[in-house]
Amino acid sequence: MKGHELNLSGNPVHISHGDYSARIAPVGASLSSLNYGGRDLVVPYDTAGLRPSHRGAVLAPWPNRIIDGTYAWQGRTYQLPLTEPARHNAIHGLVDWNDFELTGRTDASATLSTPVVPVPGYPHCLRVTVTYALDDDGLSWTVETENLGDDDAPYGVAVHPYFTAGPGRADDWTLTFPGTEYIESADEQMRPGETKSVRGSDVDFTAGRPLRGISCDLPFTKLQRSGGRAEARLLAADGTGVAISCGDDTPWMQVFTADSPDPDKNRIGVALEPMTCPPDAFNSGTDVVRIAPGDLHRIEWHIAAVRNG
Repeated sequence: MKGHELNLSGNPVHISHGDYSARIAPVGASLSSLNYGGRDLVVPYDTAGLRPSHRGAVLAPWPNRIIDGTYAWQGRTYQLPLTEPARHNAIHGLVDWNDFELTGRTDASATLSTPVVPVPGYPHCLRVTVTYALDDDGLSWTVETENLGDDDAPYGVAVHPYFTAGPGRADDWTLTFPGTEYIESADEQMRPGETKSVRGSDVDFTAGRPLRGISCDLPFTKLQRSGGRAEARLLAADGTGVAISCGDDTPWMQVFTADSPDPDKNRIGVALEPMTCPPDAFNSGTDVVRIAPGDLHRIEWHIAAVRNG
């Protein structure tokens, strides 16, 4: 409509604290920008337009893929919409394109909420609440999910930030990553295959590895931890960059080097996705959370600038 400003990703919410600032897009409760002292920590996008793919989105009630969109739960088989039609999969849950409602706000924090409406492929009623909070140490990203229905619900959650360490692209950065095992893709559908050790492979990032020439879109587990937390770091040549950390309740992280046939998008960032469960978990059962009626599942991740490596 002429004269009417429309933000396809929703009216953005801006928060700040000290040298940190962030912009939250209500569609998908997505982190559309995060900045420290004038330096981008995630690949930003303009909320006036359609969000690029799943960039910065909250992924629930499952992350990653459900192969063929089918799974069994409590003796019944369900069929989900195939939201990754090229690979015939259901991908990244049911709320990543929801328009979340802003339910709380301070200068340094924002809380957004949306229901998971029961559908034939997932007949459970949940409420997902996402809180972003900045402080001197960076960004806390919290997701709380309550089962409002009458039956136990299968559940998993992740977030999908695309990080940037500084000028350039993935080939210019070094990744230090705590995963010591990964699941290889068995076919073009990205069906989970064999679990392997990273030792001796091109995807052993445990001691830090330059990303030049390395393409990766894999889930990792057996995360090395210090003080109960696992941390991944993406660093530029000068030792500055960004870090994301997670607790024991996050046993999985996906690494995606954003390889794309579009030269404007190819390897512009690195997605480091903390996940509560691996791909196709509703079929394997691996680390699926069972949320009973009235129960609340809460998880938190933390993102911070790396100032001097």
